[in-house]
Amino acid sequence: MNIIFIQGSHFMATTTVGVVRGLPHKILNSKHVLSTAPRVSFYLSSTSSMSEKTSHYAKLPSLPVPKLNQTLEQYIRTVKPLLTKDEFVITEQVAKNFGAPGGVGEKLQHMLEEKGAIEKNWLSEWWLDSAYLSYRLPVLVHSNPALVFPKQSFSSQNEQLTYAAKLIIGALRYKAIIDGAKLEQDYLGKSPLDMSQYTKVFSGCRIPGLTVDSIRHTSGSNHIIVVHNNHFFKMVVYGGDGQMLDDNDILNGLMHIVKNSTGPADGVGFLTTECRNVWGIVNQELKKDPLNSASLQAIEDSIFVMCLDKASKVENDATASSRVALQLLHGYGAENNSGNRWFDKTLQLIVSEDGVNGLCYEHAPTEGPPIANLADFIVNYAKGKTVDNDKERSTPKSELLTFNLSASVDEAVRLAKRNVDILVQDVQMNSFTFDKFGKEDIKALKFSPDSFIQIAIQMAFIRLHGHPAAHYESASTRRFHGGRTETIRSCLPEIVDFAKVHLKPNQSPQEKYKALQTAITAHKAYVGMAINGQGIDRHLLGLKKLAIENGIDIPTLYLDPGYSTSNNWRLSTSQVAAVNDMVMCYGPVAPDGYGCCYNPRRDGINFAVSAFNSNPTTCANKFGETLKGCLEEIRNIATSSMQKGQVVANLENCRLKKWTTSRSCDQLNKINPIII
Repeated sequence: MNIIFIQGSHFMATTTVGVVRGLPHKILNSKHVLSTAPRVSFYLSSTSSMSEKTSHYAKLPSLPVPKLNQTLEQYIRTVKPLLTKDEFVITEQVAKNFGAPGGVGEKLQHMLEEKGAIEKNWLSEWWLDSAYLSYRLPVLVHSNPALVFPKQSFSSQNEQLTYAAKLIIGALRYKAIIDGAKLEQDYLGKSPLDMSQYTKVFSGCRIPGLTVDSIRHTSGSNHIIVVHNNHFFKMVVYGGDGQMLDDNDILNGLMHIVKNSTGPADGVGFLTTECRNVWGIVNQELKKDPLNSASLQAIEDSIFVMCLDKASKVENDATASSRVALQLLHGYGAENNSGNRWFDKTLQLIVSEDGVNGLCYEHAPTEGPPIANLADFIVNYAKGKTVDNDKERSTPKSELLTFNLSASVDEAVRLAKRNVDILVQDVQMNSFTFDKFGKEDIKALKFSPDSFIQIAIQMAFIRLHGHPAAHYESASTRRFHGGRTETIRSCLPEIVDFAKVHLKPNQSPQEKYKALQTAITAHKAYVGMAINGQGIDRHLLGLKKLAIENGIDIPTLYLDPGYSTSNNWRLSTSQVAAVNDMVMCYGPVAPDGYGCCYNPRRDGINFAVSAFNSNPTTCANKFGETLKGCLEEIRNIATSSMQKGQVVANLENCRLKKWTTSRSCDQLNKINPIII
């Protein structure tokens, strides 16, 4: 069994009581916990085993370093709609000073260009650390997305377990394709894309640290973890010959596990819902006991987790589809399924007795496309597979993982239950299908569906709140070696101008249509910049990281209120396209913001909008209703300026050329640069 640790490059700082939320004093005062230690990044032979899975794919260029003046020009342009005139004058001057000849910006730029010349991806370690491993809020809601699968109808527990067995085998079959290096190369147009994220979907786990986390990746595992009633079971899914077991054997194993876990366990899984510093401290305390250490390792080394949920008992005014999204996102708290999870695992499949099913994934190793492709693959497998309940079955080897919980750890579990209930109560979700039109209708208007939707999202915020908001959309940089994402700043001046023109009275349809065309063009241009490694946000992050690592004072650019405003992503958005009728969901990244994920389909658009109840200025339901209205209004602006016959002809042309639902999900993502 080979293991990789992917970690940050700095040292742990001393943990202090002041930064730890609700942790028992016995653990806080432990000499073992409060000691400092260097974070050593080490790789065993599995490094080569992962690279072997991608070695036959296209060799890609290194991630480029954008020009400093180009980045600062775009920064000034995109920050302007968010500031007052007086604020903008100051921010513009600060940015120009940063980029002045002989200044600190030029010095840092030279250092970054040197780094980019010798590294295939100058950003990857910084991004992994800054965006994920050093993030200290719970991964639950704040980081981990969930993906809602089509709801099932189970008339018995046997049907629930049969469907779960199908998803397990479907996932293992997809893993076999990856392991066998048989996954087709992804393309964006004619450009091949980086395939390394696919190798990180299975057998990965985030490991909590005192101040920064790490990622453990294991090759050679032969087991998954099945969770039922908060009990964790290790179940072997390969035979002695190395061949995966069939659906009937897996079903028998699940039935055996359910039979042996009828009562609820205390729920060590609740600890994974905590703030990362808290969980890091408790994790070290847990591992002092050899039995606990062995159980934790079995979970960390597993291929993935299958969560067999009970039906969540909730009383709220959320729609049925919104309740489904929330159950997959957070499990609905201590009395429901939040302890029936291990939120640190890269992949958790979830099947509830009431037909709710989907997945939740830890975001650090991978973006949306590998997860969406996996989801489409296993859902399609489950659709087409029939399990013969009369066939003779064997029972896979399974083992209940046990834990010795000290009084202090037991108290930490109790506090985690309290804290997860508080977080669960704070999350609003509005999951819905906009059914007035879909992506084919938008294409018939000669518009990019993604740009169209992004404009509607910003317009909805302006209409609801009276002003624009910093607006994050993620774009793929997989054209480059090890590429992850870049920010599309969708609060562009042209988009804000269109919203203003539309909302003003007495504006002619022609004026509105012209402003809409300009906004669409501007957004498409920024998308092109981002996917070609010419975005501004990762560039500015790299310059800041170099200043910190080299003992240079943080430049004034990063201390300017304008910079903070432009990075307070009150709109955090993503397009995650899937062939099946699915939608991804996640929490907002700002306390006064919204999360908004969408899946544009032929005749409709699936949305999941989130907000926090604790902020009185935001409401996911109001935002969703406003967004629906904006989508219709934008289409009306476009259709009113086109000949009706031309719209119909364009629509028919789009549908003649469309890829049908039989098209593979891999092909779908080859032409989709917009991802989570």
